[in-house]
Amino acid sequence: MNILAIDPATVCGWAHSGAGSGVWDLSVRADESNGMRLLRLRAKLNAAREAGLDLVVFEAGRNLKYGNAVRVAAQLQGVIELWCTEHEIAYRGYSPSEIKKHATGSGNATKDRMLETARETFADAAVIDHNHADALWLLDLAMMEYGA
Repeated sequence: MNILAIDPATVCGWAHSGAGSGVWDLSVRADESNGMRLLRLRAKLNAAREAGLDLVVFEAGRNLKYGNAVRVAAQLQGVIELWCTEHEIAYRGYSPSEIKKHATGSGNATKDRMLETARETFADAAVIDHNHADALWLLDLAMMEYGA
């Protein structure tokens, strides 16, 4: 099973069970509309599909605080769900606490702890930052759950 895991944010962590991992910079540049972030994500999803894709999993921002981060996360999650529906690809969201518990045993682990454990566990992946770490843990969780 080919799984793509996404930590949706402007600096978007991703991990594909058969095509590597890293971060996508979805930043809006000068003189661009905010919708460009969403178009960049859609282009990244299209590219990932070329490597084979059966399931997309993502961190679902269920308990985010108010502000711009909530709006961005909600928009990105909407793009993921719509894109998956249009391409008939299954998807599943995981709460941040589910991912943290899987990674560290504690549902309220800090970003630093998540990064530290990812660097220990996924040494071959050269973990870039906490976004990348979250995507790797998310992929690990999904592969364990779905038997991939």
